[in-house]
Amino acid sequence: MTTTRVYLHTLGCPKNRVDSEVMLGTLTGAGYRLERDPAKADVIVVNTCGFIESAKEESVDAIVELAGMKQEGRCKKLVVTGCLVQRHAEELSAELPEVDHFLGTGAYADIARVVSDAQAKRLVVPDPDFVHSASTPRVNSLPSHTAYLKISEGCDNACAFCIIPKLRGAQRSRPVDDVVAEAAALAAQGTVELSLVAQDLTAYGYDLPGKVRLHHLLPELCKVEGIRWLRLHYAYPRDVPDALVDVVAREPKIVKYLDMPLQHSSDRLLRSMKRGRDSVFLRELLARLRARVPGIALRTSLIVGLPGETEEDFEDLVRFVEEQRFERLGVFEFSPEDGTPAAEMDGQLPDEVKRARRDRIMSLQQEISRDHQRAMIGRRLEVLVEGRSEETEHLLAGRHAQQAPEIDGITYINDGVAYPGELATVEITDASEYDLVGRVVARDPERARRPLPAPTQAATEPNGRPRRGGLPVVG
Repeated sequence: MTTTRVYLHTLGCPKNRVDSEVMLGTLTGAGYRLERDPAKADVIVVNTCGFIESAKEESVDAIVELAGMKQEGRCKKLVVTGCLVQRHAEELSAELPEVDHFLGTGAYADIARVVSDAQAKRLVVPDPDFVHSASTPRVNSLPSHTAYLKISEGCDNACAFCIIPKLRGAQRSRPVDDVVAEAAALAAQGTVELSLVAQDLTAYGYDLPGKVRLHHLLPELCKVEGIRWLRLHYAYPRDVPDALVDVVAREPKIVKYLDMPLQHSSDRLLRSMKRGRDSVFLRELLARLRARVPGIALRTSLIVGLPGETEEDFEDLVRFVEEQRFERLGVFEFSPEDGTPAAEMDGQLPDEVKRARRDRIMSLQQEISRDHQRAMIGRRLEVLVEGRSEETEHLLAGRHAQQAPEIDGITYINDGVAYPGELATVEITDASEYDLVGRVVARDPERARRPLPAPTQAATEPNGRPRRGGLPVVG
């Protein structure tokens, strides 16, 4: 019997990637074979993003392009899933007749049943109330040494600019033991780095019995054998208790890195965005984090061009960025999304104004990042080795603890031997705006005790320094 081949194309944030990995696990469990080349696939799945206008356009472009495989390739069935479907199922159904099935954010775990059932409905868009568990099949699509761990789904915040609660539903936290069980399963597959993700990480546990919070979950995850790094993403700043800060400071497995979207610094705009806190609170929170977690790297995302944002508001934001000197920072241009209060607000700004403001902030941040990077020269850092660099085979690529996968820079290794998945000690010898260069000065004794594939060796090229854009993608 011929095995049916499936190709899955994922757009959007790491949380969406986890959904795709659940679909891959479900499909492989049902006997489907994963295919890397869409031209050779019998079934093509597109997992879409519908967060902002540019993401929607990218998703539609991908659907149209892959739909061509039904004429040119062997594809017999095209399935579209994810946030864009949850938001625009009826319109997509009318405009894209070549798509066989549309699955919303609450239905992606049913993909194997839908694909195999000739009588399955074309639109399967229930209320977004699904959340996967440790027992849900999942195939990690990243290199085996790193993985995302989604600890909750949905969001109870009501930010005026954001459509996510309508796409993903209310906050749904996974029980501590269930999250720990999935972490242990990933560790058994060779994962050493877990990046925790959620729509609102610091809201974890509010909906669980017993007043469970994130600072209760983290110590349990730190006990999982084989996990070396835990990283925290999308920590909403409204509620960051001292107990959480203490855990981050105390636990050596929790890397000193926090991804906390702040969005703006103007009190007037923070109120109109319904963020729940003012600039004084944000500044005090940032000061508390830096004081109690020495050396912490802070990543944030900002929005420019919100309705009614004046030059004074924008200059306030510029001063805030200059003052805080974030190690990592990304900027979105405001996108008026249908169904959000901000889309109906007076004072919508021209695209060229939003673009100019974004460019100015990013130019400023580039200078700040360059200074942070140059300060790393001469330091010895623990680096998770990924393998040979995509830019040149003469260099190895890796990341130190304060470089998150996919969104931050790279540490290139131009001298020494190391294994993919190994935590090697690297002395930093050079730096650019986003990336570092260094040489291996010590190997990881814990990894060295395990059976490993042949090592990867970097050619000594002191001046080899590929540069990457480093622009963030933050959901």
